[in-house]
Amino acid sequence: MENINSWKDIQWTTIEKYVFRLQLRIYRAANEQEFERMYKLQKLLISSKSAKYLATRKVTQDNAGKKTPGVDKVIIKSPAERFALANKLTLDGKSSPIKRVYIPKADGGQRPLGIPIIEDRAKQMLAYLALCPQWEAEFEAGSYGFRPGRSTIDAIEAVYLGINRKPKWVLDADITKCFDRINHEYLINKCNTFPGMRKQIRAWLKAGILDADESIFPEMGTPQGGVISPLLANIALHGLRYELDAYINTLPGPKRENRYACTYIRYADDLILMYPNRKTLETLKDITQKFLEPIGLELHPIKTRLVHTRDWIDDTPPGFTFLGFDIVQKPKWNNMRKAFTQRKSKQDFITLITPSKEDIKRHKMKLRDTIRRYRGIDQEKLIYKLNPIIRGWALSKRTQISAKIFQDLDAYVFLHLWKWARKKKLGIWN
Repeated sequence: MENINSWKDIQWTTIEKYVFRLQLRIYRAANEQEFERMYKLQKLLISSKSAKYLATRKVTQDNAGKKTPGVDKVIIKSPAERFALANKLTLDGKSSPIKRVYIPKADGGQRPLGIPIIEDRAKQMLAYLALCPQWEAEFEAGSYGFRPGRSTIDAIEAVYLGINRKPKWVLDADITKCFDRINHEYLINKCNTFPGMRKQIRAWLKAGILDADESIFPEMGTPQGGVISPLLANIALHGLRYELDAYINTLPGPKRENRYACTYIRYADDLILMYPNRKTLETLKDITQKFLEPIGLELHPIKTRLVHTRDWIDDTPPGFTFLGFDIVQKPKWNNMRKAFTQRKSKQDFITLITPSKEDIKRHKMKLRDTIRRYRGIDQEKLIYKLNPIIRGWALSKRTQISAKIFQDLDAYVFLHLWKWARKKKLGIWN
């Protein structure tokens, strides 16, 4: 590191290996509950130039919001600016104000986002590199949102494994304004880190928010849009599975089988609980609500509902929607039963997981709007705009029952492209 005089002199492979080895040692120390050694390793990481260079690169080059300025309207573009930012980067317990913007939600509402300045984003990434391995050693297996090496597909796979052998009751829960109502003191105490990091986290949580011409000083919540906000939200919600298991262990029958029958899956603020018995699941719902109270959260009274994966309940159809997928169980056809009978299967149902209707509708709208927005450009540029949209959606949905849906979407795109080409040929847009 002594020979690095500019951004171009940095050997990224060597730096990434060094940071990874430190993170691995932090993970092992946390896993063995050797907290003093873990704190020393975290302090070594946040003071190392390797981690500072890597944090700066992730924020100013790799991140999708690298061109979005904060309240200071500063964007880091040149290698010299990146090198200067990395060299002065330190967790000093201070934070600049956050700019608030709003983005549309799927239900028609607006989601507030907090955009820190570039320097604060780099500091948050530096803290994230130190805190992430500590909490990856402690997080529950049922937590999937905003964690390295875990995705939406992994969460859906866990849902399938939880119900593929037996129909279950499902608590489809949603936490009301999760990121906006987290108790600051509860979260800081739960982070279980050294005083310097606690001071820095407190500064980020208490940083002023500039909303138009109004200044807001939050008393609760973690602003969405920060690098470290998803990790802090996961830390706040960590531990629910242990509360559920403590109650399940009191139920009659083998404790291991009872715990295995309960499926807990959480992706950020969306969570589902699945259990064969309705009364037990209602009790688990009450335990979940009590767990959320000291955090300052509560279950959404409308979006939280109790359903069954296979049977109708009054006027409520079977199945539920989770992470953009419709999940339902239906009776097998006669020819399917014969085929499975030869394999000595006693199941009379099949689990179907397909992309949700709302998600398909949003994808169609995005394709249509993109074609209309770029109707006056060349064919190559239109393909350049459409390919990432189509590829990204297809990769996220291809592992489920999606063949017929893909065929319908292919016909939908062809129809709109045919209209685009026809109008361009006739010179309507010229």
